[in-house]
Formats: sequence, C-alpha cells, structure tokens
Amino acid sequence: MEGTRHLIQCHCILPQFRKNKDPIFHKFVVFSILDEEKNVIPKFSQCNNCSAIHKITDLCKSEIVHNIDTARTIIDIQDIKRSLTSDIISLLDSHNCDISIWENVKFILDNERWGETVILAKDEISGTTQVKILTIKSENKIKVESHIRQDEILGVSI
Repeated sequence: MEGTRHLIQCHCILPQFRKNKDPIFHKFVVFSILDEEKNVIPKFSQCNNCSAIHKITDLCKSEIVHNIDTARTIIDIQDIKRSLTSDIISLLDSHNCDISIWENVKFILDNERWGETVILAKDEISGTTQVKILTIKSENKIKVESHIRQDEILGVSI
C-alpha cells in the first residue's frame, strides 16, 4: 500500500469566479490510499468550500453523493490529532495544514513508513521555489528542512 495526495474538482465556484463567463470550478486536495495493484481505495471526502460529499473513486476522480453541511462519519483533523504526538500536532497546526496533510502524516506513522516526507509549505518567488519538508524518521523522531530550487521555464534556467 501507498498513499498519495491529489486534486478533486467540485461543482462549486469560489465567489471571486462567479461572474466569469466560463466558470472555474473549485478544486481541493485529498489523500488517498492505493492498494497493491495501485487502485484507489474508495473513501468519502468533503469539499472545503461547499461541504458537498465526494466519493473518491480514482486519482483526481470523484462522484458527488450528497450535499450536506457535515458528515459525522468522515474523519476530520480533530479525529487525527488524537493519534499523533504533541510535536507533530503543533507543527501541523502552526503551518495551518489541510486535512490531506494530516491524513498523509497519520498514514506514514500508522504504516511505519519511516523516512517518508510530506511537504508542509511551498513558496514561489521570482522563479525560485522553496519548500518546507517534514521527514518522519520514526514514531517519535521528525525532521523539518527547507529546500530551494531554481525553476526552469521552457528549459531555460532563470
């Protein structure tokens, strides 16, 4: 098994795009677990804009199954916090991480996938990208690093 984060498109539109002639639908990030054959294990996720419930069926694919304010059976950040150390909770809270990052970290810990990384933050400034990465070394040992890379446009370094 492995886990991955990917985008899901909802049918809702963010307020700033409502007046566009061609609507730009909202997208949100979800975390999915892939089985041994690389198939997504189906799950439900909730849109962070309109609260519609999506059944995740494949990478970047979902079906809207219900449009309600809350679904009590969907795992949320508060549920995940109960199984993490205070250091990890503090780190993820301080970076205002979304549910997909929390689920990714929990998956790494639950499956003892020591050495795996999660991107906590990413900034792009003047052709340079900097990322802050969390490496989970063991159940009680983590490492946070920042890396800079020079982005390329059309194969030309800027």
